[in-house]
Amino acid sequence: MQKITTFIGYDNQAEEAVNLYTSIFKNSKIISTSYYGEAGPAPAGTFMSAIFELEGQTFYALNGGPMFTFSYGISLFVNCTTQDEIDDYWEKLSAGGEKGQCGWLKDKFGVSWQIVPQALGEMLGDKDAEKSNRVMQAMCKMHKLEIQALKNAYDGV
Repeated sequence: MQKITTFIGYDNQAEEAVNLYTSIFKNSKIISTSYYGEAGPAPAGTFMSAIFELEGQTFYALNGGPMFTFSYGISLFVNCTTQDEIDDYWEKLSAGGEKGQCGWLKDKFGVSWQIVPQALGEMLGDKDAEKSNRVMQAMCKMHKLEIQALKNAYDGV
């Protein structure tokens, strides 16, 4: 296991979330699962946790009860190389959730995701402030990020 692993605590939807995430990302797998025993705090046999992998990154999911909630302060950042990739992740991860601004969404469990083209960081980091400002202005008007529209803004088209 990697030194630092993202731990995601759910009220009682961890199993459903893990199954959804591993169905969306091609390079994914469930490594292990565990279930509550007689000691509780949930009824014996209830799904407790899973260790799973998405695109080489290990995660730990736990059904920990209603005190586990999510905010935009922590999000999972998905680096995409094509518009098809953005479109696919955007639709699948936002289904039943919320589509936000600037490539952000919340899935149906409340977990925040950023679906972002790899080229965005390069464009926003350009030393030419006019170019990067145009890209920022274009991005701020978008929900799902559109690579061509960002490139057009970058190029001043």
